[in-house]
Formats: sequence, C-alpha cells, structure tokens
Amino acid sequence: MPVFVVVAMAFSSHVYAQKNPMVGGAAMYASKDIVDNAVNSKDHTTLVAAVKAAGLVKTLKGKGPFTVFAPTNEAFGKLPAGTVETLVKPESKAVLTKILTYHVVAGKLDAKAIAKAIKAGNGKAELTTVAGGKIWASMEGEKLILTDEKGGTSAVTIANVMQKNGVIHVVDTVLMPN
Repeated sequence: MPVFVVVAMAFSSHVYAQKNPMVGGAAMYASKDIVDNAVNSKDHTTLVAAVKAAGLVKTLKGKGPFTVFAPTNEAFGKLPAGTVETLVKPESKAVLTKILTYHVVAGKLDAKAIAKAIKAGNGKAELTTVAGGKIWASMEGEKLILTDEKGGTSAVTIANVMQKNGVIHVVDTVLMPN
C-alpha cells in the first residue's frame, strides 16, 4: 500500500472516534448549526465577530451543507497588526465577506472525502470556495494542508467537527484569496 494511502487513511479516521469533539473548550454538537457551535468556542471569538460584521450569520445558519475551514483566534492573530480591526469596520464589509466566504466550500466534505479527492488528484485536490476562489488540499505527513491563491498555507488542526448543516475543520492560519 502506498505511503500516501496510509497517511490519508490515518487522517480520515483522526476525529471520527469523538462524537462531540471539543473545540475551544466547548463540545461541538452535530445537532447544532455552524454558528450555534462556533459561538461556544473560546478559540473562535474573532471568527464569530467577523461573521457577524460581514452579515453572514443567517447564511451559515442556513440549510447548507457547508464545509467551513474555521481559523482560530490565533490564526487571525498571525495577520499584520490592525488587520482584523480594519476588516470588521463597516467600510470593509465586502473585503471581509470575500475572505470569510473563501473559507467555505459548498457541500459536506469530511476528512475522508478530502483525502479521497487528494488521492484522485495525485496528491492535490482543488476546491472551489463559495467566494469563487480556489484552495488546494494536500497532505504533509499526517497533516492536511490547505494552500491559498497567494501561496499561503494553513494546517487543519481539528478535522470532522460535524454540524447539522455541514462540517467544520479548524485551521491554524487565515487563508487569503487573490
């Protein structure tokens, strides 16, 4: 069996054992929607504030399904000083919306589906975001790595956080569209 297949299998089973995985100190319930779970995570207060500022709460509470690559507060903290404060201002709503929807893919892609797409793409899967941009998924050892249009990378730190309207994969860096 090729090493990649073994790695993909290890990644795809990483979080399946947890019925209600803990994210940011709170259990994430599959019976709740993306927003209702995210507001309870201490690690996603910046993301929740940004979603509210962009007017995306109603969308992410919608039927979906959505695959959300959710940056942590620490991920937002990697941005240049003042960036988050600027993005949540009303005059930056369009830019903020583009960045946030760049972290969302239509459909419910769990780790197994992403691993299958990576295998089918000979080591790389191209995903189209709700913002209309592209992100590329690949494996680096046992970690799922996402590459944005600017060449930046983000690692999935918690996979398969199931929601009633999709799935969240927690990421350690904000992805940036062109």
